[in-house]
Amino acid sequence: MTVKLLSNMTKYLTAQGLEKLKKELEYLEKDKRKEVTERLRHTIAQGDLRENAGYHAAKEQQGFVEGRIQELKDIISESKVVSKGKGDSVQVGSCVCLESDQGEETFEIVDPEEADILQNKISFKSPLGQAIFNRKVGEVVEMDAPGGKRKYEIVEIK
Repeated sequence: MTVKLLSNMTKYLTAQGLEKLKKELEYLEKDKRKEVTERLRHTIAQGDLRENAGYHAAKEQQGFVEGRIQELKDIISESKVVSKGKGDSVQVGSCVCLESDQGEETFEIVDPEEADILQNKISFKSPLGQAIFNRKVGEVVEMDAPGGKRKYEIVEIK
């Protein structure tokens, strides 16, 4: 699937990325929500809630968990799965081999929800992702980096 224009609402996820978000949602709904509710019950049983730091912390955590559950539901409902097929230009789902003065690096281009630099998954919205998005093998791109300008040649798209 080639994605030329990306809307703000649709999330383009890999199958693995979508599955990871679904597992996180399941964990939050089934396990974490119960854990936070139990923690709230315990702190309420301790009495005066106005000065009960444990109660306030549990309420804050409950708000975070519920917010993340809603966020995940929205992302999942707005997502489309992209296939990792060879294309002639860099798209979401592409694995891109880049050559720079620092050597060769391979990155997978993903939606911001899946980005994880430790796994070489970069967002198409990141500075490097934007620089190489819709580019073809052989093209050289230049981008501003914290250490100055960097040049990358697109060696392979897989």
